[in-house]
Amino acid sequence: MTQISRRSLFGTAGAGALSLGLGGFVSTVSAAEAKNINWNETTGFLIVGTGFAGLAAALEAHGLGMKKEDILILEKMPTPGGNSIINGGAVAAAGTDMQEKDGIKDNADLLYADILKAGGGLAHPSLARRIADESVENFYWLRDKIGVKFKAVTFHGGHSVKRSHAVTNNSGSGFINPMLAKLKEYGIEPRLRTKVEELIVNDKGCVLGVKARTGYRFGREDSGKVTYIRATKGVLLASGGFSNNVKMRMSHDPRLTADFTSTNHPGATGEMIQEAQMIGANTIQMDWIQMGPWTSPDEKGFGVAPLFVESALGYGPMIDPVTAKRFIQESGNRKVRADAIVAMGHPAVIYTTEENARTAIIGKNMTEELYERALKNGVVKKYDTLKAMADDLKIPYAELEKTNNTFNQYIKDQKDPDFGCMMFENAKPNVKGPFLAVRLWPRVHHCMGGLEINDKAQVLNVFGDPINGLYAAGEVTGGVHGMVRLGTVAVADCMIFGRVAARTANEFKGC
Repeated sequence: MTQISRRSLFGTAGAGALSLGLGGFVSTVSAAEAKNINWNETTGFLIVGTGFAGLAAALEAHGLGMKKEDILILEKMPTPGGNSIINGGAVAAAGTDMQEKDGIKDNADLLYADILKAGGGLAHPSLARRIADESVENFYWLRDKIGVKFKAVTFHGGHSVKRSHAVTNNSGSGFINPMLAKLKEYGIEPRLRTKVEELIVNDKGCVLGVKARTGYRFGREDSGKVTYIRATKGVLLASGGFSNNVKMRMSHDPRLTADFTSTNHPGATGEMIQEAQMIGANTIQMDWIQMGPWTSPDEKGFGVAPLFVESALGYGPMIDPVTAKRFIQESGNRKVRADAIVAMGHPAVIYTTEENARTAIIGKNMTEELYERALKNGVVKKYDTLKAMADDLKIPYAELEKTNNTFNQYIKDQKDPDFGCMMFENAKPNVKGPFLAVRLWPRVHHCMGGLEINDKAQVLNVFGDPINGLYAAGEVTGGVHGMVRLGTVAVADCMIFGRVAARTANEFKGC
């Protein structure tokens, strides 16, 4: 067998490999050597990652006619799903029958405009346009072909209208489990504990396959058995971002030290971005790392607070507990809210009445069971009166009364002249208890930057040309959302570009 090592092999390669000055640091082989490699196995379409993007790609590939033996999904962790399975459980779609039933007027152009606005002009138009244009078809595909169960259309900060379609169990598992079940029905199951170490390219910079470790144990980088896998239809990187790689994220945003925890699963460490860079892939917008403004210091990880907080926007004020005053637009985008909380230097508080919560949150974005769990865990705090809340959370009551009265008037007027918070017609003034409150402190949540792709999900090299045989979808990519990702749009992004990658791979003629 021809032995290949990215770190020891010297040679000559085309654009995207050694011609970039990476001599000796790329797993590259000549055409003659490629024929002599003793690949341990050969597949068609090789997918790295088992989140929304990876599973959607596999399902699309099967739907296009690829045989089950030509679709291989690799996952380095012991269980599938990645961040997706612990996601909040909703997908953006603009113009669905569920929206029409609720009297919500929406369309692809409005979603596209919202993505560009939230992205601060940094979202690449062709990528944002594809998400907007295919969001409705993606929703129907999930519901009618994959079997995902939806229950309500909800609002997330930064959107113009309610367009986040929530699954029945309020969790990303509401997508992942039906997708896994459908793949199993087709005879396709992810290969767990298999970590991709290197991408192998030929002397023309075309991706031939990967070097991987089977039986890998997370955190033990020398664990498992080395195997070489040929991928005749190319490799899709659907491996997520790098929120849990402190060194990598601090390289791009020095503020994000280990003092900030993350909502992500432990395996969100970004090494596939780095491996793609080693073969000449371009990265963009890497310093735009989003923090979740709806996480609570009273629980770990993603938690259940976001399910309450995002639906409470417009039903109650978010305040600085030291001053009892509002400080930012509650329904604004995530970055603006998170940055404002961090700038305060201490947790914020958002609250509303249980009456409002039962109108907008409990039973819609949060099940009764989750609500009871949140109360028991102390994440959602319940008080009989506004005074009791003020006393417990050390909020100056006189100022809190003023803030509350002003916000109540804005609810009645359906207009917020101070910060422009979106007010909903079914919101009622926060007068009568019980009151429900959540303390807020941001966690590192989503990496906006990553590998540059075109609208065919092909990874681009530093010259802006596609790297043949290499695709990417989901959080491993950059440029899709710009500086801020709107809630639930990334779920659509992952699935849509995962499916696009499958279509591109299906047409690939090989290296």
